Amino acid sequence: MKTISFKEILLYFIVLISISSFAQNKSDRELILIDKDWRFSLGHLYDTQKDFGHAEGYFSYLTKTGFGDGPAAKDFDDRAWRKLDLPHDWAVEQDFSEKASYSHGFKTSGKDFPEKSIGWYRKKISIPQSDQGKIISLKFDGVFRNSKVFFNGHFLGTEESGYNGFEYDVTAYVNYGGENTIVVRADASMEEGWFYEGAEIYRHVYLLKTNPIHIARNGTYVTSEIQNDNAEVKAEVTIENKGNFKGKIEISQTIIDASGKEVATITENASAPDFYKTAKITSKIKVNNPLLWDIDTPNLYRLLTQIKQEGKIVDSYETTFGIRTIKFDPEKGFFLNGKSIKLKGTNNHQDHAGIGTALPDELQYYRIKKLKEMGSNAYRCSHHPPTPELLDACDKLGILVIDETRLMGINDYHLNDLKRLIERDRNHPSIFCWSVGNEEWNIEGGIVGERITNIMQGFAKSLDATRPVTVGISSGFKSGISSVVEIMGYNYMGNGDIDAHRNEFKNQPGMGTEEGSTFATRGIYFTDDAKHYQSAYDKKPRPTFYSIEEGWKFYAARPYLAGMFIWTGFDYRGEPTPYGWPSVTSYFGMMDVCGFPKDNVFYLKSWWGTAPVLHIMPHWNWSGMEGKEIDVWVHSNCDEVELFLNKKSLGKKKMEQYGHLEWKVKYTPGTLEAIGYKNGKKILTEIQKTTGNAENIKLSVDKENPSNANVSVITVEVTDKNGLHIPTANNEISFSIKGGKILGVGNGDPTSLEKDQFIDDVTLVPITNFEEKKQAYVDNTNQSALDESNAWKEAFKDRDYKNQASAYIYRGKFELKNNLQSNSVDFFYKKIGVNESVFINGNLVNANADDPQKYHLNKAVLKEGSNVITIRTSPLQKVKDWDVMNTDPGIIRVITPSEPWKRKLFNGYAQIIIQKEEGGNDVVLSAFAKGLKAGVLSVNQKKKIKLSSEL
Repeated sequence: MKTISFKEILLYFIVLISISSFAQNKSDRELILIDKDWRFSLGHLYDTQKDFGHAEGYFSYLTKTGFGDGPAAKDFDDRAWRKLDLPHDWAVEQDFSEKASYSHGFKTSGKDFPEKSIGWYRKKISIPQSDQGKIISLKFDGVFRNSKVFFNGHFLGTEESGYNGFEYDVTAYVNYGGENTIVVRADASMEEGWFYEGAEIYRHVYLLKTNPIHIARNGTYVTSEIQNDNAEVKAEVTIENKGNFKGKIEISQTIIDASGKEVATITENASAPDFYKTAKITSKIKVNNPLLWDIDTPNLYRLLTQIKQEGKIVDSYETTFGIRTIKFDPEKGFFLNGKSIKLKGTNNHQDHAGIGTALPDELQYYRIKKLKEMGSNAYRCSHHPPTPELLDACDKLGILVIDETRLMGINDYHLNDLKRLIERDRNHPSIFCWSVGNEEWNIEGGIVGERITNIMQGFAKSLDATRPVTVGISSGFKSGISSVVEIMGYNYMGNGDIDAHRNEFKNQPGMGTEEGSTFATRGIYFTDDAKHYQSAYDKKPRPTFYSIEEGWKFYAARPYLAGMFIWTGFDYRGEPTPYGWPSVTSYFGMMDVCGFPKDNVFYLKSWWGTAPVLHIMPHWNWSGMEGKEIDVWVHSNCDEVELFLNKKSLGKKKMEQYGHLEWKVKYTPGTLEAIGYKNGKKILTEIQKTTGNAENIKLSVDKENPSNANVSVITVEVTDKNGLHIPTANNEISFSIKGGKILGVGNGDPTSLEKDQFIDDVTLVPITNFEEKKQAYVDNTNQSALDESNAWKEAFKDRDYKNQASAYIYRGKFELKNNLQSNSVDFFYKKIGVNESVFINGNLVNANADDPQKYHLNKAVLKEGSNVITIRTSPLQKVKDWDVMNTDPGIIRVITPSEPWKRKLFNGYAQIIIQKEEGGNDVVLSAFAKGLKAGVLSVNQKKKIKLSSEL
């Protein structure tokens, strides 16, 4: 099997960027990633004052155009807000609480935590004068959830679902040649799923610039038919005209292979569509001797579509696609390019240790590579449209995909979501099936489910007739949806009689869309319900459900079943069945939330893969259990395996197909060795040794995510004096980094309540009891106002702006809590006058040199508890009677430094995810623990990894 190296992927992107840049230099299209340098702050679900005064204005953003208020206003002062890059998940940053949502991993966000259910994001961008005449749009790949977007104070729209991509045209609102403000308010108070979903702008955001005549959003649809040794590629292009041009246009279509070579081209003439109308142009292009997309050789092509207007290229658009055939047969299963393929799949949510749902692109590749290494060839997006980069990874690495919409229904809410999913994703060769529903128990078995499925299935076919439709069904396989869906999706063979259903519907292909749902904790070999740890030996999760081995034997033995998708490939936050608090992650995964394999991975590698496999479980560190029997299992695809304890044979056993081997072994410290035989010859040896005491910390870059990526996944472990990994280690490891930053930490422990991220806490402290007193002149030396109690009144109340005093003294209070010595405190002044002077507890403070409206408050002038701020200033004057004058003096920001990054090992392992600094040379990660030699890992610019240990 051919595997794609990271260098090949990198080369592909370099070629792609080069061609894109060349095309964009000749056209008006420009797609700019704007993930960097956003400002963020939590708001409030229902208290408008705590939500920065949003929606308090007399005219709201829904009443009058451009009246976004609070943070939605263009000139809102966000200097005190936290600065961050996207993607971002604020839920994963929160603490755990038994009062929080079981489904969302007990993180303190959502409707029960109104102060942590609203997130505000703001970003300023410059758009040059030269962009006038272009169409300017904002493109969001996904915001969780119920987002409102504003641009320069103008309300653009609401997107309820957290899983849909969306775009807004901002052309009419742009300040050309100047600064523009993007604002997003995300409301994550309501759960859309029953699993961890995060809370955030967790996918990429782009600024898109195009000519008024351009390819529409998701405006290409590429299909192919293979005839003998050739392929006919059909390219349907939707052209949109947001300008006044009327006349002829020329559309050229060029197919480019992975090496950058043009393999075919065609040109079509057409008339430009009318103003704000679209037109479709279809071209047929012949490709000789195409390289087919396959799970072993995922060959990709690119379609370069260009629009010419009066001889000038005005738009260039690229579409990645693959040439391949798919077919389901009700008797023989699934075929890819005419070859029978048994689907060996997993279900997964987008959630990773330390990161939450805001996965960097490199982590998408890391996770897909982990599944591919396990022998998996298919992936079900459960249960919502995926991040685009996940599909890119599946395209490039060779994984088949079931793409799934979020909710069944027949109205605009449901069908428009399905339409957006299909139109966005239908060019991905990895996608072989659309799923329009999952376990809709209220409707599965009745006429309502049947009607909805017929409508959604027909609607999907109208958008893409090249792929079949499925639904995952779990409440019996007899009627309703089961009787009409094109590809039957069986969710758990314990929920019904699959063979009986097949015998009744012999013309309906089927596959196991969910199977297994087993419980296991990595590195645990004795179930301990008190500690919420489940043994890693494969077993039935419930009396009517089946183990992974039982499930695979069932599906492998039935040619009419296309294959099965295990629940799940990775653990995820939430759904900690069979437990509750303090378990915060699921137990279903073949791998834990970090991607560290549980023992079932080696069962699947044995029978899903082609390479020889030999794996012994459990480890051999059982101090205190000397003489007691230990169940020893061997996962292997060898013909026979012989087991030895301290060089004494415990017998040779033959391997049953799709099975495993077992021995009862009385524990004695030393060496447990397995030897695997093929055709009577020794081909593999595997050893489990009793280790010594922990002495060294070992850091290594995971081979699935090479060090030359911008984001790297680092494995943390400890070894004994002989360098042996210690599988029972639980040391707490602290980390420091130079030349980069840490994104998150994890260890796979389902009951760990440790922090995922260690970030400085930013608290915004309001100024309260704000009062004023007239003063004849501004006196910057007289501080007697602090001691006076008379003549003060509520600031700005009933102010007569036509008859103001020449100067005012304002005073208010703010509260500071503990950790005063380590905190950093700043006052961000919002102009309520001119020639201001600011005093803290009677002490004059000076403005920062780089920002005359920012005051750093030295610890010497502050005190724990109540503090008094005094501002002396000359008043602002109204120019027009209807001018709205600022009455907010500003905000106090308190930054409390985080603890050092740290994580306990769990059964020998932890994981840390790091990101290089832009333009940096070396990233140096150091790890420390009491009584152990520190580990140091250095990744330099030349992509060489250096490892060392130091005291």
